[in-house]
Amino acid sequence: MTTNSATSSSADSCGLQLEHHQVILRPLVTEKGVFQSESKENAKYTFEVHPQATKKQIKDSIEALFEVKVAKVATQTRKGKSRRYRFKIGATKGWKKAVVTLKGDYRIDFY
Repeated sequence: MTTNSATSSSADSCGLQLEHHQVILRPLVTEKGVFQSESKENAKYTFEVHPQATKKQIKDSIEALFEVKVAKVATQTRKGKSRRYRFKIGATKGWKKAVVTLKGDYRIDFY
């Protein structure tokens, strides 16, 4: 059997292709997030991101949109909470969260 080069492509060429502004949905401004971003050693910022975005896409988007250098990206997929209204049962949507650590003295000022 021979392998086709189209099926053995790298991870960058497969998957959903998103623009930078489509990857980062919004910054999450919370008390914990503000405290982490003001840290002297390593500034960490939290964003809500597209559910199908990869860590590499998130890193490239942050560097392009905010003109900073990213050291590390940690992601979490948050499950939606169940909700009830009278006799109807539903749920809030699940979402993806990214905690981005910046290199050196880089900072993002959106507060």
